[in-house]
Amino acid sequence: MSAHVAGLGLDKMKLGNPQSFLDQEEADDQQLLEAEAWRTYTKRRDALREFLTSDLSPHLLKRHHARMQLLRKCSYYIEVLPKHLALGDQNPLVLPSALFQLIDPWKFQRMKKVGTAQTKIQLLLLGDLLEQLDHGRAELDALLRSPDPWPFLADWALVERRLADVSAVMDSFLTMMVPGRLHVKHRLVSDVSATKIPHIWLMLSTKMPVVFDRKASAAHQDWARLRWFVTIQPATSEQYELRFRLLDPRTQQECAQCGVIPVAACTFDVRNLLPNRSYKFTIKRAETSTLVYEPWRDSLTLHTKPEPLEGPALSHSV
Repeated sequence: MSAHVAGLGLDKMKLGNPQSFLDQEEADDQQLLEAEAWRTYTKRRDALREFLTSDLSPHLLKRHHARMQLLRKCSYYIEVLPKHLALGDQNPLVLPSALFQLIDPWKFQRMKKVGTAQTKIQLLLLGDLLEQLDHGRAELDALLRSPDPWPFLADWALVERRLADVSAVMDSFLTMMVPGRLHVKHRLVSDVSATKIPHIWLMLSTKMPVVFDRKASAAHQDWARLRWFVTIQPATSEQYELRFRLLDPRTQQECAQCGVIPVAACTFDVRNLLPNRSYKFTIKRAETSTLVYEPWRDSLTLHTKPEPLEGPALSHSV
């Protein structure tokens, strides 16, 4: 993006005719400006318009907002990797699973807390950077729509500085979108005399949220079929935790209409439900020792079907 800002100088722009979208007031300004000043004005205005339609377009910001909403629903994990594997070496000398046997459990739990704090801070910073991008685009768009030529002439240095600031914010936003490395101040392995330990890196990894398939999930008279999937991610073998509970129980016995069910698939039938009642279901991944932050879980409310009518009235109607 920085290359676009650097290319906003007049010495790097091609001259052209004024744009057809200029209103009458801008046309009047054209008569008042000298020819060279007018060419400078139109070229700088075109450069700003190009920046707002490419590097900072409304469509691009909309995609970033959607991505931000997705990140707020993701699950975050800590990964322990040897340095050579973290840097992309596909022939590791020590597998990550073997490293866990060498790590001090207490120190690892402390690093999990650090990972939780770092993830929360990162999400907050991403939200703040996205707000800055929205505000910066609104400010520059208002400048583009204004008929006043002065910012594009005498105050152009201020506009260039603002463009550079917005570009820097975008660069920071894109860099922070990817979870990074955790910084370890102390060694995670207490006993290093038994074997040679490689340099260890702790990385934060992201898993896409688990959501219910609302078209395939349905409630019947005394049972419900639930289906779910992982957002924008290929299906993998994972362990899930399905919860359910009866909404508005009327008796002490009905309060027992709830439960937590471990599932190793992406579908499950919940039996022995009450007819004509509403149930709330939630789905999430089963918690593991490497989970550091999981702020969201999907929920779905289904209403079971009522019992069929019985007796002479039903026979007569039939």
